[in-house]
Amino acid sequence: MDVKLYFKKVMKLTLVILLLISFGCNTQKQSTSNADSFTFLDYSKNSLDYQITPKDAADRSGLMFSDQGAWFAYGLSEETPETVGFSGPFLMTQQNGVWLSQSLINPSFKVNTTSDVLTQESATSYASHLEMSYTSDKLAIDETLVFKNGHTALVETQIKNMSDKAIDVEVLWNNAPVLIDGISFSQMDHAIKITSSKSNASGYITFPKTTTVALADSLQFTATNKIALKPGESKAFVVAQTFIFPEYSWEEEQKAIENVNFETVLKERKREKNRQLQSIIENRKPEYKDDKYAKVLAKAHLTLQNNWRIPAGELKHEGLFPSYHYEWFHGFWSWDSWKHAVGLSYYDVSLAKNQMRAMFDFQSDNGFIVDCVFRDTTIEAHNYRDTKPPLSAWAIVNIYEKDKDIEFVKEFYPKLKKYHEWWYENRDHDQDGLCEYGSTDGTLIAAKWESGMDNAIRFDDSKILKNSEGAYSLDQESVDLNAYLYAEKLFLSQLAAILDHTEDSETYKTDAGVLKEKIQQQFFDPEDGWFYDTFIDGKTFIKGEGSEGWTALWTNAASPEQANAVKIKLMDPKKFYTKIPFQTMSADHDRFDPLKGYWRGPNWLDQAYFAVQGLRNYGFHEEANQATIQIIEGADGILGKGKSIRENYHPITGEGLNAQNFSWSAAHLIMLLQND
Repeated sequence: MDVKLYFKKVMKLTLVILLLISFGCNTQKQSTSNADSFTFLDYSKNSLDYQITPKDAADRSGLMFSDQGAWFAYGLSEETPETVGFSGPFLMTQQNGVWLSQSLINPSFKVNTTSDVLTQESATSYASHLEMSYTSDKLAIDETLVFKNGHTALVETQIKNMSDKAIDVEVLWNNAPVLIDGISFSQMDHAIKITSSKSNASGYITFPKTTTVALADSLQFTATNKIALKPGESKAFVVAQTFIFPEYSWEEEQKAIENVNFETVLKERKREKNRQLQSIIENRKPEYKDDKYAKVLAKAHLTLQNNWRIPAGELKHEGLFPSYHYEWFHGFWSWDSWKHAVGLSYYDVSLAKNQMRAMFDFQSDNGFIVDCVFRDTTIEAHNYRDTKPPLSAWAIVNIYEKDKDIEFVKEFYPKLKKYHEWWYENRDHDQDGLCEYGSTDGTLIAAKWESGMDNAIRFDDSKILKNSEGAYSLDQESVDLNAYLYAEKLFLSQLAAILDHTEDSETYKTDAGVLKEKIQQQFFDPEDGWFYDTFIDGKTFIKGEGSEGWTALWTNAASPEQANAVKIKLMDPKKFYTKIPFQTMSADHDRFDPLKGYWRGPNWLDQAYFAVQGLRNYGFHEEANQATIQIIEGADGILGKGKSIRENYHPITGEGLNAQNFSWSAAHLIMLLQND
């Protein structure tokens, strides 16, 4: 071979290799850059309006930010000369939620011994953290709050010298007045301990070690630190706020705080939230690729985050409140939990699993699942008077489909089986294979609660029947309950097959076929084209078109002809296709009253989702897509920034009703937009 030609080939090959290496390096740099760009996190910017300076302990005029399952939350202070930084904390460690203070660590600044007056420049929130910025002639102050974990929030105060001269800055932290009774402060070196007579959780404010801390009295502290800043120079202080229950170790948390790196924690939170948002935003159905739907998903994600609580007291696993914002929703409810878990499964499988465990921790030996449970039963007792509709197997299958964790299925299959069997042993009064809602204490009100649709018109004339000791039924068989049980048989069959329980799988499948035929024959009125409950004899319909009428479509229990008849009424503007489609009862009914009805007219997004998915199950995709858009655009505050997602909505006006920051509404918005 010609030597010159050989060397030319070698040089060309070397050049190609170098280019490939260079390209690889650039790709790696680009990948790293993208990993830290937090593109998806940006969709959460100011998604919810957290600006509030509470007037008193019970002030719920604004929203609160929390993360990592913490039992405390914060707001962004409204602009006042007296307040710098973050409102709160709002303590869910006691009294179903109260503000401890307007601002527990409220910094002020002196420049060369003269008090500096600051102007608020911005207040910004993300799913990962809160930011506030202030300026004066001499200083720029940036305050950032991020949750380290479920016990501790970190507040960094960044101080920059904006003048052209060196300055001495004194930082003085103190607390705005305490807003609740039973609180006292005590000093611990460079920390303040907070004790409450109304909670067994302890609070701690940990300042940098160079800080001088003093108590003015049992309800007032001061902390000071001094720094020198050259022109353009910045320095930062990090203060930790901890609220921790006795089942956790303060000593371990204290050590972790001493070694914490604020920037590391902040970057970890940003990556975590960016990753979670990416998973649900990239998984949208093709019809919802507009950025406005990405922002809806970000708001829904943040809604669930704000309601997340770590284990404490009676609660042995983490889970979600229905709404931290409403005083009496500070616990876990069973069918809420099933719905939360499905929504969570799209971006946080671990939390979804624990949400399921949180309720099954309370399963009775006979399979019964309690209606709701609470951290502190001296405030509210667990409700064993009823359970809720059987949607747990649906949730378990949805979670399994995300990570194929067979061990999780092994854990839950026997529990689900017992719960399913419980219904037929305790809620089938005439033993005809069709179940009724009921109660454990024989009260009519608890039996109505068991449906989840407390005051729906179908229960207006209901009576209670005794099945056995501790087991009572309503004198009517409900189409939605039996549709749920039909779906549960199919889910159990699927789970049994995963575990190679072939006989169980076939039995559940066969039983589902029998139940499907009963649902189609007993509950569907061919003259009205609607599914209704019937009296216990199975011969008389309980009329009044409500959302239970499309449950058979969601579970695939209806025939195609029946589904088409229901679809016609669903798409009728005089009935269910209102400004926010698919409310809980037909708009032309004489007892339709969204403002007073609760389940007699408002649109609940779980029921709207069941209708949309029911349409999809039978091939009505155009109608389903159209309805989804109208639901999201019609409901006030789902689109756009600031307003929270509500418990339910007025179907005619679009007004948000009842509790704010409602978890299952958020979970079902995620489900509506996901591309399964």
